[in-house]
Amino acid sequence: MKRLMFGVLISVPAFCLAADPEVGDFGKTSDGQAVEMYTLKSNDGLTAKIMTRGATLVELHVPDRDGKSADVVFGWDDVAGYESEDNQYFGCTTGRVCNRIAKGKFTLDGKEYTLAINNEPNHLHGGIKRSLDKVVWKATGFSNDRGQGVRFSYTSPDGEEGYPGALKVQVSYFVPAKGTSLRISYKATTDQATPVNLTNHAYFNLAGAGSETVLDHMLQLNADKYTPVDDTLIPTGKIEPVADTPLDFTRMKKIGARIDKLTDTAALGYDHNFVLNAKTDATKELNFAALLRDNSSGRTLRISTTEPGIQFYSGNFLKGQQGKNGKTYAYRSAVCLETQHFPDSVNHDDFPNTILKPGETFESTTMYQFGIAKPAEKN
Repeated sequence: MKRLMFGVLISVPAFCLAADPEVGDFGKTSDGQAVEMYTLKSNDGLTAKIMTRGATLVELHVPDRDGKSADVVFGWDDVAGYESEDNQYFGCTTGRVCNRIAKGKFTLDGKEYTLAINNEPNHLHGGIKRSLDKVVWKATGFSNDRGQGVRFSYTSPDGEEGYPGALKVQVSYFVPAKGTSLRISYKATTDQATPVNLTNHAYFNLAGAGSETVLDHMLQLNADKYTPVDDTLIPTGKIEPVADTPLDFTRMKKIGARIDKLTDTAALGYDHNFVLNAKTDATKELNFAALLRDNSSGRTLRISTTEPGIQFYSGNFLKGQQGKNGKTYAYRSAVCLETQHFPDSVNHDDFPNTILKPGETFESTTMYQFGIAKPAEKN
């Protein structure tokens, strides 16, 4: 691209001229709050759409081996869909504490706190009415010489959903101008000690949202160990090896190959926290966590993170609800790969710490990098 400057025609790299992301209306909540949608685009075919309700990833379009684009995440066409009982945390920012807290109770600085029980007999994903996925966030779009982004902010008041302290949360989505990747970064501060564990709850099917199954996808997890759970999916406190179990994804394996061995367990399939192996390269900010591949489209998804764990969930409660563009979200037709601290960490001293204190800043980053598998990788 060229510009006239001081009477001289000069060349200006296109990436230096990135425009701020598009923003439009996405309707209103049932109580009348306006919801906005931000659209982020790369120069290489990735498009992400994120709404202010729940700082939620609504659409994520990426190309296949033939250059054909498809939306690879589950969601709804309107706010009403996200407010319905059919929404199983599709694409949202999850917290204050993602995953489960045993019996909705924890003790902090000598005081016991009681939270909502919304996953009998436990607390799940931050609560019922005012968890982070259900509130409308403030948003600011931005751009720079590297790409486009949107920054969401929300202050959860002291006592909201039973949690102590006023928690200021910021979630930033960023799409680099080059390549096909999406970066999500989290920050939080508090005025009282409080547990914090934030993640994104996107449901992925790399063949395209609404495809019949995800059991034919291939998966690798950078985890030699996992956290076993009781019959209510609360960690026992142990950390055990995945070797010689259906949970061994240390090498690329088909998701459906051994899932039947877990169908009759409490998890009803895969719904487990994996303990990520320690970083081998201390110079890199992010640690490789997971690689997902769909042979039919050639799409791959590589996930890297600063978090110590990742929850692999195989869509065991999907029930054929109608989503975007009338697509059906069938049983086990998507996976969630949620980077996180371990479930119920607030009640396990030996797990990575989730307590944020005044004067500290919670920070976390996860990168989703899409690519195309080489022909030899199909086998």
